Amino acid sequence: MPVATPKQYKQMLESAKKGGYAFPAINVTSMSTANAALKAFADKKSDGIIQVSTGGGKFASGSVGDMALGAISIAQHVHLMAEKYNVLIALHTDHCHPQYVDSFMLPLVAETEKRRAAGLPNLFNSHMFDGSELPLAENIKKSKELLERFVKSDLILEVETGVVGGEEDGHSNEHAPADKLYTSSAEMVEIAKVLRPIGTFMYAATFGNVHGVYKPGNVKLKPTILRDGQAAVAKEFGKEAEHYLVFHGGSGSELHEIHETLGYGVVKMNIDTDTQYAYTRPVVDYMMKNYDKVLKIDGEVGSKKHYDPREWGKIAEKGMTERIATACDDLKSTGKSLLQ
Repeated sequence: MPVATPKQYKQMLESAKKGGYAFPAINVTSMSTANAALKAFADKKSDGIIQVSTGGGKFASGSVGDMALGAISIAQHVHLMAEKYNVLIALHTDHCHPQYVDSFMLPLVAETEKRRAAGLPNLFNSHMFDGSELPLAENIKKSKELLERFVKSDLILEVETGVVGGEEDGHSNEHAPADKLYTSSAEMVEIAKVLRPIGTFMYAATFGNVHGVYKPGNVKLKPTILRDGQAAVAKEFGKEAEHYLVFHGGSGSELHEIHETLGYGVVKMNIDTDTQYAYTRPVVDYMMKNYDKVLKIDGEVGSKKHYDPREWGKIAEKGMTERIATACDDLKSTGKSLLQ
């Protein structure tokens, strides 16, 4: 099945919101990691989201160092491969901070606009603008400006208020003020007031979530932040105005906390740290067990079969696929593809 159409993507989000489940949103950096995600979603009969960050895009472009070009390359690969799987895949870009809007997000939007003018489908389904470092009024103003452009091409915008702690992709919020880690109900109401009349958007409201690596129980979440904010939105504009919420920084979260957020409207959960480890861990094991075959030791020639990147690469993909499959189960999206 080709990458989801704008109509199908909106159906995915609405189905998840009504059904109390969420889509794993998997950060990828290469054809290999994208393939791992595609197989996992197909194996679990789950629709899903594949996304690229600024750093992932830059990595994918190699020595060219062009984050937008790298993201385009990955997206084109997913468009080709998704046709071979019977689930819906949406393409998204992750945290785009204000300084990268002109060099990352807008070139991708322009690429979609060019494709539509030629009668081709959108390149990406949605993009995230992370204006959380800006004053709220400035964040909302820029989000409004972007969404007004997005709707002309059936693109969905993801926004964030409050700050996800920790560090991701070289952007650190490790010393963010404690109050910034929690989105207020007033902010959630204001976002709905300004953006909802324009078009469809997703909202990464923060509730103590933190990017990075943590043991279960070390991250102190307050999912009731989401509950109370959604209730405030419903009181002001009606229940149908409640947000499509996004859960960032989920590593170290207890499963019962994740499930609680699903009841409050979380429809998308970003997964990056855990899949990075799942991709790398089996390679480490392989290399340590076969060190004398992957290295030319004491004048020997090693074993081409073992140091062929395809040999250990497929093991890496398998590990990542298995972790994403677990995420589908945890987020209750297993077996719920709109195509099943």
